[in-house]
Amino acid sequence: MSACVPARADSARTKHVHPPHSPPPGGPRRFRVAGADVSASIAVFLIALPLSLGIALATGAPLQAGLVAAAVGGIVAGRIGGCPLQVSGPAAGLTVVTADLIQQYGWRTTCAITVFAGIAQLGLGCLRVARTALAVSPAIVHGMLAGIGVTIAVAQLHIVLGGTPQSSVPDNLVALPAQLANLHPADVAVSVLTLTLLLLWPRLPGRAGDILGKLPAALIAVGGATAVAALTGLRLPKVDLPSWSSHALASLPEGPVLGLVAAVLTTTLVCSVQSLLGAVAVDKLVAARPALTGRVKRSDLDRELLGQGAANIVSGSLGGLPIAGVAVRSSANVAAGAVSRNSTMLHGVLVVIAALLLVPALELIPLASLAALVMSVGLKMVSLNHIRTVTRHREVLVYAVTTCGVVFLGVLEGVVLGIAVAVGVALHRLTRTRITHDDVEGVHHVHVRGQLTFLAVPRLSRVLHQVPHGADAVVELDGSFMDHAAYETLQDWQKTHTAQGGSVDITGRRPGTRISEPAEVDGCRCRPWTPWRNHQCERPSKAPAPGTDRRAASGSPTRESPATTPGPNASGTSGESSAPGAYGTPGATGTTDQPHGHELARGISAFHRNTAPLMRRELARLAREGQQPSQLFLTCADSRVVTSMITSSGPGDLFVVRNVGNFVPPPGEESGDDSVAAAIEYAVDVLKVRSITVCGHSGCGAMQALLGADPAGARTPLQRWLRHGLPSLERVPADAAEDGRERPRLAGRAPADAAERLCLANVVQQLEHLRAHESVARALGAGDLELQGMYFHVGEAQSYLLSEDTEGGVFELVRETNLTA
Repeated sequence: MSACVPARADSARTKHVHPPHSPPPGGPRRFRVAGADVSASIAVFLIALPLSLGIALATGAPLQAGLVAAAVGGIVAGRIGGCPLQVSGPAAGLTVVTADLIQQYGWRTTCAITVFAGIAQLGLGCLRVARTALAVSPAIVHGMLAGIGVTIAVAQLHIVLGGTPQSSVPDNLVALPAQLANLHPADVAVSVLTLTLLLLWPRLPGRAGDILGKLPAALIAVGGATAVAALTGLRLPKVDLPSWSSHALASLPEGPVLGLVAAVLTTTLVCSVQSLLGAVAVDKLVAARPALTGRVKRSDLDRELLGQGAANIVSGSLGGLPIAGVAVRSSANVAAGAVSRNSTMLHGVLVVIAALLLVPALELIPLASLAALVMSVGLKMVSLNHIRTVTRHREVLVYAVTTCGVVFLGVLEGVVLGIAVAVGVALHRLTRTRITHDDVEGVHHVHVRGQLTFLAVPRLSRVLHQVPHGADAVVELDGSFMDHAAYETLQDWQKTHTAQGGSVDITGRRPGTRISEPAEVDGCRCRPWTPWRNHQCERPSKAPAPGTDRRAASGSPTRESPATTPGPNASGTSGESSAPGAYGTPGATGTTDQPHGHELARGISAFHRNTAPLMRRELARLAREGQQPSQLFLTCADSRVVTSMITSSGPGDLFVVRNVGNFVPPPGEESGDDSVAAAIEYAVDVLKVRSITVCGHSGCGAMQALLGADPAGARTPLQRWLRHGLPSLERVPADAAEDGRERPRLAGRAPADAAERLCLANVVQQLEHLRAHESVARALGAGDLELQGMYFHVGEAQSYLLSEDTEGGVFELVRETNLTA
């Protein structure tokens, strides 16, 4: 629910109506529209007007149908939908579908199909299955949009050249040479002018460019081409808007039942998927704007389906095009400063006014200019970034098949082909399991790459039996799934091998892949480190031998005798070790009289001996390809916060910046810090990270120092550094309820003490400092970056992520259900 809503809003939701920190006024509420919504609605209207006409032209529908869909999408979907700032209307992604329907069934039946698609969307929304649509592979979605974009561009190219498009891409390609030989100079000139203005207008230099660049490039391109065509007297086809009295409305559908059902399903699928993906994208844009924190809630996807369904029913009934959420208009709405759904509704009202009062001006627009505009939109739908992404995830085949299927067969056929290929790729990956066996210094490593199913059991059994009896073995499962047949095979071999005097350690890179281990037999819970600080395995209580310390026998954290400490080494393998620096050797805990520098040398030695052989191939690949981290992780220098452990990340995943107090000094020569600022700039501008996380933690010494700081004390380097935490301290007065504002808190409970309250507030404050950095602000504005706050409770070994869609900010415990909901 947005910040500005009608007075009829439910009283139970009144507390969400007002911006944070402002008490609701007394007396009855009145309808109010924020000035930011008015300006945003004008900006969106100026973009929507030419695009709606262009999309109607591309589909072959009456041009008024584009205006009807834009108005209905703004008013109906804007009022009912679950994404307040998403702008709905005729979308380029629906162009090919609608054009095919008009060609097969005629315009009136197409309107009826739109109505039935809206009814189907209402049913899906009532069934609350909106998130199921997000399970469609992104490679299929991007491939579908790319295929639609290619189809649009090829068809509109004929209008740009002064001709008429054919019914399909192959026909358009065949007719293109003849069209090039018979092009119309006037149409080509207007189209080139339109494309030139589209390309150059956002790139105007200097201060004038900053001011003029706020005007939509689409409006300037079409308006400029129209003005030049009118002033030069060019004779070429222009927009023709018949009288509204002759506007065609929906009628009862005519045609084969199966064909009509397929048409309804196709329209429903494309409209729903595009709208839901658009809502998710808008949520990311909203999260990047701190001014909207607490004012605009995250999208309710089921309600968004209901809103889209209602809009399609109304649009089809009134003779409008099918409606979906539109990325271009939605991003412009957020960028223009919209704060509520009123902006989308006002843009719809402006479209109605234009359709009624500006018909003479609209009829001056050359069709070639609209075709050039729509062609540019189609070309942008073929995103190089999407192609790189699917290539990196080895799904380029799914993308290519979907794109080609949409281009040469149709949208529904292309999507079905893409789904079939995606299923085939998934099955291929499920059955393609690599099992290797290596002997590294007497330890036999069996490495399983891929999913471990019954299909791989014969190969797994053959490789396992290559391990000699009584040998130390490590089975490394590099996959996320193991079925029952593989589990039993592995467990039976493990028991047999252990009974023959050997040792087995079964490990996995992901949670859930570790099955029964020898550790469970002797009570040892192994950890992936050497005992620098007494990090030995915890063993069950045993009867103490004569002369031994009873604390060791009772399970208290003491060092065990080297002769009786068979524990895992750094790689997780088990077995007694008498080599210097192994588990249980004198001095291994760092509490002996040997120099502490020996701890580092012993740790490095253990890495060379145990971990390096397993990591060498991956590190060699990273050395060749260079680092490409997707995350900048900024946290405290506290030794208890082990970033790779609490995030389950590996080499090349995180670009980490650590300092005392996880501070992000604001930019500026006097107040800033070049070290932190340089790392942020490098991560955002050079490494192109997609996310920045600020992580605080419990028991932070910097926060405790801030609470007890003496302003008149000596200015040591530490005290000078802590000045960057003073803004966080100001957010949390001694009396937490002093000004009635909500404070950052952990889900389910209030902060334990003032130090924890300050830790949480400090994360929120440092996120504000981050947004002030030029590189971060630029990336956020472009939608290429997202920020998130995190809190790690050391004693609980629990991580919490900041949810900023509530007043004050709530740190919610990270669970698997949170990530898949």
